[in-house]
Amino acid sequence: MSFINVNNVTFSYDVQGEGDQPKTVLKDVSFSVDRGEFVALLGHNGSGKSTLAKMFNGILEPEKGSVTVNGINTKNADTILDVRKSVGLVLQNPDNQIVASIVEEDVAFGPENLGLSPAEIRTRVDRALKAVDMYEYRTHAPYKLSGGQKQRIAIAGIIAMEPECIVLDEPTAMLDPQGRKEVMDTIRKLNREKKITIILITHYMDEAVLADRVIVLDNGKIIKDDTPRNVFKNVEFLKTHSLDVPQATELAYRLSSGGMKIEGTPLNVEECVSMLLKALK
Repeated sequence: MSFINVNNVTFSYDVQGEGDQPKTVLKDVSFSVDRGEFVALLGHNGSGKSTLAKMFNGILEPEKGSVTVNGINTKNADTILDVRKSVGLVLQNPDNQIVASIVEEDVAFGPENLGLSPAEIRTRVDRALKAVDMYEYRTHAPYKLSGGQKQRIAIAGIIAMEPECIVLDEPTAMLDPQGRKEVMDTIRKLNREKKITIILITHYMDEAVLADRVIVLDNGKIIKDDTPRNVFKNVEFLKTHSLDVPQATELAYRLSSGGMKIEGTPLNVEECVSMLLKALK
């Protein structure tokens, strides 16, 4: 059985000042996420990505349809704590999730609220900080850290609660390139080594190619659901839906449009160089 199931979900927001007509952001959406999978959710602003993210741990409930996590319906108030123990949510701005003045105290906040013993909290905090390579900063003040380091601390706070799945809603949007790399390296490590299920919402296509699977939303519906290579080879289709492709894919697409014979769809610099060398022979 899949770990997360989204079944025929529809959701609308009430809108004021626009004739009071609700705005439907999800329209009969269905898909599932397997345990241990790394899924990237793509779509332009307003496509429904962040709404889905908040449904995965029960912050929002479907208007129609259902979302189940590990077989538990997120609409069931009696078991919603079990859902939130299973699915952790990391937001765009790490400053909105940091609540303490010392790094290790911040990471301990979640486990403390689970009512764990001090010894278990200490073990979890140390393990989580080591998992994101921030253990040496455990006694530092969060405000003195870089953006990428803060986001890794926010992720550690979720890891310390030992969820089976982490949902990240544009976690690198406010970071510089180095910060983005640090966070993405952490995410990949958690997925590969800890087998944590990852759902990543991002506007950076070069991050999406790292996923096992890419789901593309537009106007509240799924328009693509496939491997990164199969999704990004449809360059013109994605552009008609106001979406970009990875830089390597874009370069190959433009060169191919100019007459160069390039076989395949490169997703990164290494693949692009290899394909260009073959095309030039």
